[in-house]
Amino acid sequence: QVQLVESGGGLVQAGGSLRVSCAASGRTFSSYGMAWFRQAPGKEREFVAGISRSGGRTGYADSVKGRFTISRDNAKNTVYLQMNSLKPEDTAIYYCAATDYMYSIRDVEYRYWGQGTQVTVSS
Repeated sequence: QVQLVESGGGLVQAGGSLRVSCAASGRTFSSYGMAWFRQAPGKEREFVAGISRSGGRTGYADSVKGRFTISRDNAKNTVYLQMNSLKPEDTAIYYCAATDYMYSIRDVEYRYWGQGTQVTVSS
């Protein structure tokens, strides 16, 4: 069993930056591929970024490529999402998720989910 707890969300102006974190407890954190998803009001949950167990491979949605950076610190059992040049359309609840396999853009591949953290970008 893995527990995931997100933090760091908040309100930021367009063009600003924010870093959200996801702390994991339970089984060995480095055993899991990790990802960030988001869900805006009235929309389906979507993949934002993923990172391999070692952190050596990452992937991003086209909508955030070049603006967001996912990273992990296995010693601290934490995965991060650095968000720069934020846009109002980035407003959503951001969730971290863990999979027993390589990260995937498909949310059904993930067994563990955090409770989410709200990110609001004002124009």
